[in-house]
Amino acid sequence: MAAPPASADAPRPAPPPLAAGDGPDRPEGKNETTCEDRNAESLDRLLPPVGTGRSPRKRTTSQCKSEPPLLRTSKRTIYTAGRPPWYNEHGTQSKEAFAIGLGGGSASGKTTVARMIIEALDVPWVVLLSMDSFYKVRVPCGAGCLWEVLGPPHPTPAPPHPTSGGLSLQLPLPPAPPLPPPQVLTRQQQEQAAHNNFNFDHPDAFDFDLIISTLKKLKQGKSVKVPIYDFTTHSRKKDWKTLYGANVIIFEGIMAFADKTLLELLDMKIFVDTDSDIRLVRRLRRDISERGRDIEGVIKQYNKFVKPAFDQYIQPTMRVADIVVPRGSGNTVAIDLIVQHVHSQLEERELSVRAALASAHQCHPLPRTLSVLKSTPQVRGMHTIIRDRETSRDEFIFYSKRLMRLLIEHALSFLPFQDCVVQTPQGQDYAGKCYAGKQITGVSILRAGETMEPALRAVCKDVRIGTILIQTNQLTGEPELHYLRLPKDISDDHVILMDCTVSTGAAAMMAVRVLLDHDVPEDKIFLLSLLMAEMGVHSVAYAFPRVRIITTAVDKRVNDLFRIIPGIGNFGDRYFGTDAVPDGSDDEEGGSTG
Repeated sequence: MAAPPASADAPRPAPPPLAAGDGPDRPEGKNETTCEDRNAESLDRLLPPVGTGRSPRKRTTSQCKSEPPLLRTSKRTIYTAGRPPWYNEHGTQSKEAFAIGLGGGSASGKTTVARMIIEALDVPWVVLLSMDSFYKVRVPCGAGCLWEVLGPPHPTPAPPHPTSGGLSLQLPLPPAPPLPPPQVLTRQQQEQAAHNNFNFDHPDAFDFDLIISTLKKLKQGKSVKVPIYDFTTHSRKKDWKTLYGANVIIFEGIMAFADKTLLELLDMKIFVDTDSDIRLVRRLRRDISERGRDIEGVIKQYNKFVKPAFDQYIQPTMRVADIVVPRGSGNTVAIDLIVQHVHSQLEERELSVRAALASAHQCHPLPRTLSVLKSTPQVRGMHTIIRDRETSRDEFIFYSKRLMRLLIEHALSFLPFQDCVVQTPQGQDYAGKCYAGKQITGVSILRAGETMEPALRAVCKDVRIGTILIQTNQLTGEPELHYLRLPKDISDDHVILMDCTVSTGAAAMMAVRVLLDHDVPEDKIFLLSLLMAEMGVHSVAYAFPRVRIITTAVDKRVNDLFRIIPGIGNFGDRYFGTDAVPDGSDDEEGGSTG
């Protein structure tokens, strides 16, 4: 699957591209019938029947709804359940994602078994990572053209670009540390690959350093970029695929157990054992129908490379597997046992964050990272209007927007500035200030947070906007991540995180954690809210002491239902004119949370 992310509105991302050396048992048919198609179809009857009628296993982990958390259409699966907290009240990851390794010979059915496990698990936020994405690159034009295939070793600083209310970005960025050199094929290997004489079923064909670093980051909850491999040119494409948000990682590949360091990262190791004749038939069918090869060439390659590599490198790794699955995807009993074990592991990883926040570090003075807009008579008058339950919706929107504009302007004063000199139209020098960063990005926590976007756009020219959907699970009371869309290279920006109310701080912490997982430095995150409770301030500041917290007012109390007292009501309902929650909850508890 992969993430980035599975969400309430986004389909589970497609699996990685299939490689020489592995593939699904049943490739999709083509529109036109060719000679190769007919040859492939004639091989179908040699394959054993695969059980397709079994119903998905019902989820056993806690749910936010009684019905399954997904909607299936003819083309995609839409997940409606959110990701519960993967960190503790300190803001740090409590337990790593559960990693499953799937090994086995070429065309043994690993990808199909992986998809059956995902379907039977019936949970969102499962990442399918294929080893096929990590073949070493080919550099057909020589070493000088390497970065034409892989991209530059580190991001190239963008040219000066006006942004943030006309603040000029004139500072050159310091060079980023170079990435480890990629593993590439030698010139002799490149020539062999061009003539189909290179063994892609050998350990030397894979970039294990990149595999290990990618899997480590995924287990740590980080966002990762996965290369897309082109099997026609034996090179990596310029585009990368982003994965994020894994509670379960399924890593599959023919050499999944061939590296000691890689083995240590896997919590469960499964070997898919399929008869060699069946694997040969599947490979014939795939290479003929999908890659336009002839039977003679496929059999020659199988006898020369695939079979010897299996005997020498792949079959011996069966001894390190925790579970061996004979007959591959046809063995539904084994798959059910695997799913039961994974469910038990997920239940052990469930965390309760909001309750811990309610009892932690609440008797301390307000943190120094908190900045409250000066309570002038004008500001207090606007608060009086929007807090009044009798205020009309039009007036509520009008005065909320005024407060938002003041809040954004106040927050911009905390951005880094440096001295600069410009010439006035009269030809005189003026010693002023200019923004010392690269760019500003706004991220709104839906739905109330998006009401602050117009104010940000009004004062920050060309600002980029991202969104995060976090909602409260009505059964557990915990925040859950449902969806996120963040701009590219957000790690280089100062990020203004926006929500209108923050009560316990549970959802705000989740949003900050998402940004940190995407490599945004903590001291470049600014949390903005119209109204916060002291509990929420303490929770965020304790977990993330370098995040700047900026608000127009702080209320002292939160009641037993985690509502801000005296509060402002459900901001989203009052702003958008939707039906209010019966108990008049604040936005953080009523839907979009902060």
